[in-house]
Amino acid sequence: MNAREEILRRIERVAPTRPAAEVAASYARIDRGYLRRHHEDGVLDLFAERVADYRATVLRVPADGAAAAVAERLAARPGSYGAPADLPAEWTSAVAAPLVRDFSTASLDGLAGAVTGCAAAIAETGTIVLDHGAAQGPRALSLVPDYHLIVVRAEQVAPDVPEALERLDPSRPLTFVSGPSATSDIELSRVEGVHGPRTLEVLIIR
Repeated sequence: MNAREEILRRIERVAPTRPAAEVAASYARIDRGYLRRHHEDGVLDLFAERVADYRATVLRVPADGAAAAVAERLAARPGSYGAPADLPAEWTSAVAAPLVRDFSTASLDGLAGAVTGCAAAIAETGTIVLDHGAAQGPRALSLVPDYHLIVVRAEQVAPDVPEALERLDPSRPLTFVSGPSATSDIELSRVEGVHGPRTLEVLIIR
């Protein structure tokens, strides 16, 4: 028995795994009488406003303008970009910069940035959620490069947190992005890019 197995054995002894049916029944009993939606209109406007509040650049374009917008943003920073292999071709068809599909540590460190899609977005909090599934690539792609362009389709934007969570699979590795990576020391000196991209740009496709 290795150390990992021993740790898991001790955890199981203290907190035994509950049958799936019991967990589901317990989850179903949770009172959800809270207000699930605070916004009905202007959801995209609210999302763009909240994302911009986090010092991210927000651009809104029609679907047929996505390729040109992506190409323009990437052209502003010379170099190669990490892009998932399943990123829609209509987003990258006009990109002149090399698109890298190798996401090893060495290759990620040398990228000018990354361009991905997302799983969902939340207007109320200005948050974008990646589950590292379709068009998103591995988690490292959203953390190592210093620049990240995230493409958000209008229908992916939920008004509030409860609706967004219902669209997500909790068993997947979820990454919640609210603006560029930033932290502050005890004197509240803000430092960006410590544990993620220093620059975040969000392209909303209507």
